[in-house]
Amino acid sequence: MAEEKQNKRRSLRFAGFVALVVLATVFGLALLVNIFQRKQEARNPFFRVVELTDDTVDPSIWGKNFPLQYDDYLKTTDQVRTRYGGSEAEPRTPTQADPRSIVAQSRLEEDPRLKTMWAGYAFAKDFREERGHAYMLEDQTFTERQQVAKQPGTCVNCHASVYTAYKQLGGGDIVKGFEELNKLPYFEARKFVTHPVACIDCHDSQTMQLRVTRPAFIEGMRAFKASQGIQNYDVNKQATRQEMRAFVCGQCHDEYHFSGPEKRLVYPWSKGLQIENILAFYDEQKFKDWEHANTGAPVLKAQHPEFEMWNQGIHARSGVVCADCHMPYKREGALKISDHHVRSPLLNVNRACQTCHKWSEDELKARVYTIQSRTHHLRNIAMDALVELINDIKAARDAGRNDTGVTTAQDFQRRAQFYVDFIESENSNGFHAAQEAARILGESINFSRKGQVALRGGIQSTSEQSK
Repeated sequence: MAEEKQNKRRSLRFAGFVALVVLATVFGLALLVNIFQRKQEARNPFFRVVELTDDTVDPSIWGKNFPLQYDDYLKTTDQVRTRYGGSEAEPRTPTQADPRSIVAQSRLEEDPRLKTMWAGYAFAKDFREERGHAYMLEDQTFTERQQVAKQPGTCVNCHASVYTAYKQLGGGDIVKGFEELNKLPYFEARKFVTHPVACIDCHDSQTMQLRVTRPAFIEGMRAFKASQGIQNYDVNKQATRQEMRAFVCGQCHDEYHFSGPEKRLVYPWSKGLQIENILAFYDEQKFKDWEHANTGAPVLKAQHPEFEMWNQGIHARSGVVCADCHMPYKREGALKISDHHVRSPLLNVNRACQTCHKWSEDELKARVYTIQSRTHHLRNIAMDALVELINDIKAARDAGRNDTGVTTAQDFQRRAQFYVDFIESENSNGFHAAQEAARILGESINFSRKGQVALRGGIQSTSEQSK
C-alpha cells in the first residue's frame, strides 16, 4: 500500500515536471515568435498598401501605408487649452457664409486693447485663439477678416497643402507656381487647395525623407545664410536631418511680409533673425502693413515668429528642435515613430520634456508657467504703454498738431507696436526664448514711453534714441 502511494506521488511529480517543461517550451516559443515579429516590424517600418506619388496630396491615402502616423494626424482636431495657449471649443450657429459650428474663443473679446493696437486693420475685426493643424485652412477661409479686406492668394502658403498647387500652376516648377499663387485673389487661390498641411508638404513620397516645399523659406534661409557669409545655401541639400526637423516647421511658423504689387511672400531675414534685424529690413524697404486709423503711423503686423524666437533660445543652442518637443518619438510595438499629434508639450510632458529633464511633471509645468506668467505680465505692461501712446498721439492730432514731435512719436509707435505684437503673435508666450521675450517687451515699453516724451518736445528723432 505504501509502495503504491509512493509510486503515485512519483507519477504526479513526473507529470508536473512534464507539464512545466511543456509550459516553459510554449512560453519560450511564444517569446521567440514575438521577438521575431518585433524584428520583422523593425525591419519593415511600413507596409506598401498603396503606391504614393509626388502628386498624392490626400493624407488619408498616405495613411494606408502609415496608419499610426495618420491616426495621430487626425487628433489635431482636439481642442485643449493650456494656461496661456490653445483653444476650447466655442459653439456657434452656422450660417451660409460660415458653416462652422465650433470655433475658438475670440482674443479681441478677451483683450480689447488688441482692437486699439490694430485699429484700421483686418485683425481688429476678427482674431481668435489658434486651433490645431486640422483647422488651419478652414479657419482662414471663414475668418471675418476676409469680409473687410481683399486678402491675396499669398495667405494660402502657410494654411494649406500647397505643394501640388505650386506644381499645377507652375507647370511642374514650384517656384513659378508659388509666384502665380501669390498674385491671385485669396478665393481664386483657394480653388487650387483642398487640405490643410499634409504629409506631402514635409515628406518625399518615395523616400519619406524630410524636405522643405515652401519657396519663401528656401529663399529666406538662403538670404539669412548669405548674411553669415555662406553663399547659395540650399536648405534641402545642405541641412542636417536634425535641422530639417526644425525647418519643415519653420517654413510656415515665422514672420513674413507680402512684397510689391505681386504680393510675393518674403521672409525678412537678409540682415538676421533677431527682431532688430527684421525691423531694420522693413525700415530699409520702407514697408508698412497699414496706416494706423487712430494715429496715422505707418505700422507693421507681426505674424507668427516661432522659428525666429526659437532660434534665440536655449533649446536651439542645445540642438533641440521643434519636433523633439511638439512631435516627440514614441514606441508602437517595435516601431519608433514621431508623434504626429502636433500639440503643446504641456499636454505630453512625459515624452516631450522628461526625456531630457529628470524632474517631476509638476515641477516641469511649474517652470514653464513661471516663464509664461512673467512674460504675460510684461506683455500687459507693454500693451498698456502702447495704448497710452496711441491715445496721446490721437489727442495731439485731434488738436491740430502735425509737428516733428508727432512724427517722432509715430515712429516710436511703429517700433513699440511691432515689438509687443512680435510676442503677442508668437505662440509660446515667451517659453521659446524667455530672456529674449523679456528684452523685446522691455524695449517695447521703452519705445512707448519715448514716444510720449517726444510729444512733449523731449525727443526730436528716433535715429539715436531707438538704439
